[in-house]
Amino acid sequence: MNAPLPLPVVEPLDRSLRDDLSRTIDAKTKPQGSLGMLEVLARQMGMIQRTLRPTIERPTMIVFAADHGIAQEGVSPYPQAVTAQMVANFLSGGAAINAISRVSGLTLEVVNAGVATPLAPLHGLVDVPIGPGTRNFARERAMTVEQAWAALRAGAARVRHHAGLGTNVIGLGEMGIGNTSSAACLMSRLCAVPIDDCVGRGTGLDNAGLARKRNVLASALALHRDAIEPIDVLATFGGFEIAMMVGAYLAAAEAKMTILVDGFIATAALVVADAIAPAVRDYCVFAHVSNEAGHRRMLDHFGAKPLLALDMRLGEGTGAALAVPLLHAAVAFLNEMASFESAGVAGREAR
Repeated sequence: MNAPLPLPVVEPLDRSLRDDLSRTIDAKTKPQGSLGMLEVLARQMGMIQRTLRPTIERPTMIVFAADHGIAQEGVSPYPQAVTAQMVANFLSGGAAINAISRVSGLTLEVVNAGVATPLAPLHGLVDVPIGPGTRNFARERAMTVEQAWAALRAGAARVRHHAGLGTNVIGLGEMGIGNTSSAACLMSRLCAVPIDDCVGRGTGLDNAGLARKRNVLASALALHRDAIEPIDVLATFGGFEIAMMVGAYLAAAEAKMTILVDGFIATAALVVADAIAPAVRDYCVFAHVSNEAGHRRMLDHFGAKPLLALDMRLGEGTGAALAVPLLHAAVAFLNEMASFESAGVAGREAR
């Protein structure tokens, strides 16, 4: 077995600047607290970057793509070939994440973490597959522990690459037919939530398909009842793209990046990362609440207040990308807004 180390080392958030940041924010020409979540964001980004004047540098979105053997059980209405087709769509610039990344000013990277369908040479693709999709976890473990560790290291390597280019804000997206099934099982096992409360319609199952999906996943959880530890749970139910996202979260927190968390699958990957290194959540901004069943329960697991609620359930990192302008606004008011003293504006009178 390959040695699992080195895993990224995630330090707890340095809160020594919290009071100074709060005083700076409260001194701006506005009633205290009147910018709401923008004030929370500004304070968090200042603590992450250890400065009273945080910046946004080369914000980046990484989309990891891979296939899932559980798709053989009919848990998705789409064929597995769609994963490879969407990878090609990402690279040609035609997907939702391309459009939203452009308008949000994000650098976009697409990673083949383990697509089952052979991919033609595609310009811009980071091709680091762990294998041609996972095995069917309704019958056996999705991957070996060695494969899980390899995926963790590969995801961490992609974030470290971008850190070397100056990125300090990062979002993670995914693509993989069947990956809501994987995410639901990860959530159920690690958050101790009944599987029926985790399972949603994914890419659009009808009622009969939803019932089948619930039954398949309940049986899989019973089959693998001994999978308890985070890496073992990841290897049992995860996907190669999800495992790479786990490594990416850990490396981003190690690099003291602000991490934009997307929807159901991205948050399930964070549940695994958080179980490995709980300090990772301090670096996370929860961009939106997905319309996928179970996502709000996962947000409750983190005590998170999402920035947006737009009834989205696409994945790809789209919800995270939409939150980038809010980060720009938070940094702008902190760095550019006058204080009562500098503007010569009378502050609130003491009573």
